[in-house]
Amino acid sequence: MNKFKKPELLAPAGDWSMLNVAINSGANAVYFGLKKLSMRAAANNFEIKDLAHIVNHCKDNEVKAHLTLNTIVFEDELNELDEIVQASKTAGIEMIICWDMSVIQKCIKYSMPFCISTQASISNSDAVKFYEQLGAKRIVLARECTLDKIIEIRSKSNIEIEAFVHGAMCIAVSGRCFMSHEVFDKSANRGECLQPCRREYEIKDVDEKFSLILGQDYVLSPKDLCTIEFIDKLIEAGIDAFKIEGRKRAPEYIAKTVSVYRKAIDFYYENKLTIDVKKEFLEELKKVYNRGFSQGFYFGEPGSESYTKIYGNVATTKKVYVGRVLNYYKKSKIAFVRAEAESLSTGDSIYIMGSTTGVVDLKLGKLKKDETELDAIEKGNDITFECGDLVRANDRVYKIVQINN
Repeated sequence: MNKFKKPELLAPAGDWSMLNVAINSGANAVYFGLKKLSMRAAANNFEIKDLAHIVNHCKDNEVKAHLTLNTIVFEDELNELDEIVQASKTAGIEMIICWDMSVIQKCIKYSMPFCISTQASISNSDAVKFYEQLGAKRIVLARECTLDKIIEIRSKSNIEIEAFVHGAMCIAVSGRCFMSHEVFDKSANRGECLQPCRREYEIKDVDEKFSLILGQDYVLSPKDLCTIEFIDKLIEAGIDAFKIEGRKRAPEYIAKTVSVYRKAIDFYYENKLTIDVKKEFLEELKKVYNRGFSQGFYFGEPGSESYTKIYGNVATTKKVYVGRVLNYYKKSKIAFVRAEAESLSTGDSIYIMGSTTGVVDLKLGKLKKDETELDAIEKGNDITFECGDLVRANDRVYKIVQINN
C-alpha cells in the first residue's frame, strides 16, 4: 500500500459546459465563481440561484464544489457578500476560497468552511498558523513557494495544503499587478485583468523618433506552469490538493488537462508512472492551449527560460468547426452529424462538445452516408459514425488539426 495520501484533483469551471467536462474528465472537485467577487470576472460564471443545482449535480457525481470569493471587497458589497455566503452554506458548498478578511468573517459567522486563496501570498508556516487559528480548513500556498519550502511548511501544520499544478502564471506576486488597471482601468485584484503583459510592444525613442518592436522575448509574459514531469514529487511532498488553473479557457483544455493529471495521479499509485509515460502525458498537454511550459518556482526562482518567446498560443493542435449533431442513437451508439463547414475522413480526430455532453474526444472509424460506407465526406453532407460516448442533438463537432509551430 502506498504511504502517500492520494491528492484531490481540483478543476476550474467557468460555465456549465466546463463543469460537466471537469466532472467527466475525472476531477475530484471543481471550483467556480459567481458574476461578482471572483478573480475571473471575464469568465461566464454562475448566479446565486445556480448554487443548489451545482452542488446537487456535483454530489450526484461524487465531486465536491468549491466557490471562489477571492477579490477584494468594497463597503457597498458587504450585504451582497452576506447573501452569497448564506446561500453557499444553505446549498452545501464544500468550502469558499477567499482571502479578504470580510469574507473570512462572514464564513466564521455562518460556520461556512473556507480555504485561503493564493491571493493571500502565504509563503511561511507562521502565516499558515495564523489562518489556521482563524478556522481555515485549507491553504492555497503562494505560487512563489519552492517544493522544499512546501515540504517544510507542511511539516509544521496539520491544515490541508493546496497548490497549483498547471496553468497560467502571473508576472506579479500572486496576481498583484496594476498594469491592466493602468492601461484599461480593469483591476487584476477585482478579477478583471485583460493581460496586457502578454502583448507585443513598441519602444519609441522620443528624441530620434525611431521605434523598435519588443517581440523576440515577451519579458512580461511567463510560460504556463506544467508539473506533469515531476508530479510524483508533489504527491510525495504531502500536498493535499492539486489545482488546475483555467476558468477562462476552452472546454477542450479542461478535458485534456484534467484527464491527463487524473491518469498521472492514478498511475503513480499503480506504479505505472514511468519517465516514458510522463513524456507521453506532456505531449498530450501540448495539444491544447498553452504558452509553452515552465516548472514555475518549484525548484527555485525561474530564469529567463520561463518567459515565452512568441505571442499567444503554442498548442500543437487546433479545433476547426465541422458541424453539429442531428441525433444520437443510444442502442447502436451511432452519431448522426451534419458536416456544415468542413469535410471529414476516416481516421480524423474530432471533438464533440456541448453544455451537457462536455467534450468527447474521438477518432473516426467507418463513415456512412445513408447505408453507403465512405472513406471521406465533403462538407454539406449528413453522415453517421460510431460514437461510444453519449452525445446530444445540437452538440458542436470540431476536427482536430495539427499545427506546425
